[in-house]
Amino acid sequence: MTIDVRTRHAVHYSQSERMTSADLRENFVIENLFVAGTLQAVYTHYDRMLVAGVTPTPDLVSVGSELAKLVGADYLLERRELGLINIGGSGRVIADGRAYALGPMDGLYLGMGTKEIFFESDNPFAPAKFYINSAPAHATLPSRFVGSADAIENNLGESATSNKRKLYQYLHPKVLPTCQLLMGLTRLETGSVWNTMPAHLHDRRMEAYLYFEIPENAFVVHLMGRPAATNHLIIRNEQAVLSPPWSIHCGAGTSAYAFIWSMAGDNQSFTDMDMVDMKSLK
Repeated sequence: MTIDVRTRHAVHYSQSERMTSADLRENFVIENLFVAGTLQAVYTHYDRMLVAGVTPTPDLVSVGSELAKLVGADYLLERRELGLINIGGSGRVIADGRAYALGPMDGLYLGMGTKEIFFESDNPFAPAKFYINSAPAHATLPSRFVGSADAIENNLGESATSNKRKLYQYLHPKVLPTCQLLMGLTRLETGSVWNTMPAHLHDRRMEAYLYFEIPENAFVVHLMGRPAATNHLIIRNEQAVLSPPWSIHCGAGTSAYAFIWSMAGDNQSFTDMDMVDMKSLK
């Protein structure tokens, strides 16, 4: 079993505006999160968010000492909380001896103080793909399974503006208590391509996106940067993007797709957004 851990430092917007496409990808895109039999992790300096992907096949994958060392603790969740959503086949997460069975699009919250975490796929030929976010925590809250049926469904957008979509809130105050981590899933309906428009930003929280269900020859154009100085990233299936607090949030695909969003920062108010006038985008 392999654990690949990397660190991404925070970037000022004045630096990003001078970057090439390769530079932008190096700093903001995570290209390989799901590698069979491994745990791939990126530790960011945006609100200390940890972004990881686990694809257990065929053996158990554990959260080892590498991640504990990364966060300067005896174990990963000594002073952290963790949320995950499974975008692959069915599998299990075993946390301090308790097993949680997760089917496709099921989620799980693990509270601060959880020591031993193992990941397992039911079928190594159709492995689970656990997408993980972890942020610092200040209190111990109960761990809890959050099935796809438990998430709050929101119907957003319109066909006329090509952004009709369903947004599912998994880790959200109306579903369960967390210290600061918010996490959910958005799926665009056939014929829609914009995940958010008009664009928005929020200087009080960072955000991470995992794009998936993108057909092989399709991609998403993820827009980033300040409203008056935008850049773009071409994102393929199962790639993630780190979105700094100073960056706009929006994008469009060449077909419908889905993405998991997660946030950490000053508050847990999903509606705390600064909307951007479409005329101001450049």
